[in-house]
Amino acid sequence: MSYSNEARNIGMKEGKEAVNSEMMDFDRFQAKAHFWGRLSIWAVIILTLMVPLYLSFVLGFHPGWTVIISGFAAYASIIALVWVIEPISYYPVLGASGTYLAFLTGNIGNMCLPSASVAQSVIGAEPGTKKGEITASLAIATASLVNILILIFVVLGGSYLISLMPESVVNSFRFVLPAIFGGVIAQFAIQKPVWGIVGIAFGLFVNLGPVPRTLQTFLCILGTVVVCMLLEKLKRQKEVK
Repeated sequence: MSYSNEARNIGMKEGKEAVNSEMMDFDRFQAKAHFWGRLSIWAVIILTLMVPLYLSFVLGFHPGWTVIISGFAAYASIIALVWVIEPISYYPVLGASGTYLAFLTGNIGNMCLPSASVAQSVIGAEPGTKKGEITASLAIATASLVNILILIFVVLGGSYLISLMPESVVNSFRFVLPAIFGGVIAQFAIQKPVWGIVGIAFGLFVNLGPVPRTLQTFLCILGTVVVCMLLEKLKRQKEVK
């Protein structure tokens, strides 16, 4: 009996040490993700600004501050809300490291987010968990590499290939993005049909209802998440009763 208790205590101790080690490893992973993520984002910002600064102040093609401020104000009036909404809306699925990767590579809505969501669904990783974040990071990195390889061929010969395609095929390209989002909705709807119904309902509401375009994505995501959480809470309460 004494030997059994001692073995049990040793097992519990080793289990706690393994959990602590796992937490430390994930904390270290996130710390490095923040370091390299911030460094990469700032490096890209600086490199991006170098071209217009060179054109403006070295080659003398500066258009004037009035034009720049007017253009920025016009653009910001349409898209500024998205600068705040997108990081908040996408973070639960992407995680910290996935968010850095996604906003660095771009194509978040039509490449990074669907890739992360599908990968998490395939291996059964819940969004917002450690496994979910690592899965999202690997999926986004892989999708970005594949995207780069495809872009190389598209940039070099894409225009020529498109010119050879029938007009009906070229016009069908506008359905690619809705098809991707439809596939993502289907992934969740198969597991939780009610979630799919709620998501489609909010999608129809924000697109057909009197909702400003700048708020459509935010309201659709927020409304779907809130309603699904409430439904799950009510379901658990009924099961307890």
